[in-house]
Amino acid sequence: MGSPFIKDNQKSNFYLETLLTPVRVIDIILDDTHPKFQEYGGWTSVGTIEFELVRDPLGASFGTYNIARPFYPNIKQYPLKNEVVLLVQGLDKITGQTNVSDFESYYISIFNLWNTPHQNATPNPLDPNLTTKKNYLTSFQGTANVVTDEEPSLDLGPGFVEQSDIHPSRAYPGDIIYEGRWGQSIRFGSTAETPDLNPWSSAGPVGSPITIIRNGQVSTNDPAWVPQTDEINGDDASIYLASSQKIPLQSKAVEINEYFSYPDNVKPTAPNQYAGKQIIVNSGQLVFNTTQDHLLLSSQKSVSLSAVDSINFDTPGPITLQAADVFLGSKNATQQVLYGNDTVSLLSDILNELITLTNNLSIQTSLPPGAPLEPTRSAAQISNVAFRSIQGRLQTLLSNSVRTI
Repeated sequence: MGSPFIKDNQKSNFYLETLLTPVRVIDIILDDTHPKFQEYGGWTSVGTIEFELVRDPLGASFGTYNIARPFYPNIKQYPLKNEVVLLVQGLDKITGQTNVSDFESYYISIFNLWNTPHQNATPNPLDPNLTTKKNYLTSFQGTANVVTDEEPSLDLGPGFVEQSDIHPSRAYPGDIIYEGRWGQSIRFGSTAETPDLNPWSSAGPVGSPITIIRNGQVSTNDPAWVPQTDEINGDDASIYLASSQKIPLQSKAVEINEYFSYPDNVKPTAPNQYAGKQIIVNSGQLVFNTTQDHLLLSSQKSVSLSAVDSINFDTPGPITLQAADVFLGSKNATQQVLYGNDTVSLLSDILNELITLTNNLSIQTSLPPGAPLEPTRSAAQISNVAFRSIQGRLQTLLSNSVRTI
């Protein structure tokens, strides 16, 4: 039984000729909306490509498409239509276990024709409709062509819209870089000693490791083929894992506040001046969320919160602040906070004494015998009423939510 993924009449002139063969992708199955999804195995067909031979592109005009599956089970790097991939032979998953002469094709890599992570497609040069497509064959140094109304884009498959501003990442000595098609990258790099110093190599020994996860590139006026270096203040979102580097992070909140809550001799080093082990997360918004348990922040020195507008705490539960000293309003605060309950109790005792005094004064008599002692009596009566009113208001001085010890 021969493999369903290779035409029998092509075995001798194609697969026996070489084990590694470049082919052009004609179509690819990505989900169950593809018309051949069930024909090629349902969900096990995801990533399967139909291809034409680069060496024999005219074969496509006779409908002799061949089929290949992705080689790696745990790395998904599916090609686009018209990209060229490298094929290898492998056992047929059904019959190959008993008959080693049965095999099917797998693809392992996309050819880096234009030296860009965005797309590396090239059309069939013998396609009679090539004149209506973007002229990739005359691209300069692998650059992405500017799409015009007169030159429609090459078909890269449904859902893929080509961008003209996706740059490859610039590599420095020893870097290992993984790039997506849309300006994402993971760089395993180091402090590099290069004539054109990169943003993280101004401090630390040469060779100190750094890992940079970037999503979204800073917009520049450079052509798309010019490599771009990670830029923490311009990229959409970044995570920097540094060992000794100084990262030029710009923080408006720090620039405005300048850590004014700290005594001068213990102020933290500004983020763009600190050189050492650190992790920096930078983007338009940061969200840290737990679904089951606590969110814990701890520090060897201090935890600093800086904001341009405000710092807010919202919770339906309690907020507990436990510290040896609490300074409110200023780091130089010297006035001590009163104990609310003790203060109310003390004022209540004073008012009770005053009420007793005014009660006694209000019934004092003078001559002739039995005549009220004026004006003491009247003043005492007025004060007595006022003291009782104040006494009734004492409990309103106590907060229902804030407590101290």
